Amino acid sequence: QVQLVESGGGLVQPGGSLRLSCAASTSIFNFGAMGWYRQTPGKEREMVATISNMGNRNYGDSVKGRSTISRDSAKNTVYLQINSLKPEDTAVYYCRGFQFGTVYWGQGTQVTVSS
Repeated sequence: QVQLVESGGGLVQPGGSLRLSCAASTSIFNFGAMGWYRQTPGKEREMVATISNMGNRNYGDSVKGRSTISRDSAKNTVYLQINSLKPEDTAVYYCRGFQFGTVYWGQGTQVTVSS
């Protein structure tokens, strides 16, 4: 059973930074791609950043230029660093992995940007 476990969410002041972690129960290179998505009530889940097993990265327009997705294969963990946080970054952030035709989601971690 593949599991993805997010951590690192919390309350952050506007302008601050945050690093989210997604720990996988299997090698991250077993995934064709991994990524971070976010969702607020009443809205569709939005792609924040993705990284392929070849290391190609894509970012959503809302975080482009102030976020970085990275990975540590030794820890089977994917990270999302977001800087210059804004109140509109407030959302539940989900880790997503795509493996052998199946999409896996973590349980989500809440990020709240507020003063």
